[in-house]
Amino acid sequence: MRPLTRRIPALAASTLAAVLITTGCSEFQEVSQGIDQAQQCVQAAGIVTETVSKVSGLLNDPAAMEKALNDGAAKLGDVADKAADTSLRDAAEGISKTLEGFTVDDANSAVDAAQKVAADSVKWVEQLTNACG
Repeated sequence: MRPLTRRIPALAASTLAAVLITTGCSEFQEVSQGIDQAQQCVQAAGIVTETVSKVSGLLNDPAAMEKALNDGAAKLGDVADKAADTSLRDAAEGISKTLEGFTVDDANSAVDAAQKVAADSVKWVEQLTNACG
């Protein structure tokens, strides 16, 4: 009887594995997609925060500020391109286009851009958060 009792746990384990594979793959994929989306949401909000931080320190360097805005826009564009969720993609694309739209030619436009980015950043993070919720 010993050989049979050793086979039962092995048979049960292989049966359980087969059941998990056939029924759990789609659930695992959904969980995995949810984790990916959550990571993309955190990443997008972090890009906004990082861009605001960079911009606020570049008031005396309009060219560097415009580069920081464009870099933030490009990073958000990358998030949008990879996002499976259309709400997140739309929000990230919209913010990316807004950041790209800033033209910083001189000190006055740098101050204006910095103020606008700082004022709108809370709204942008809310848009991203709502898109992820």
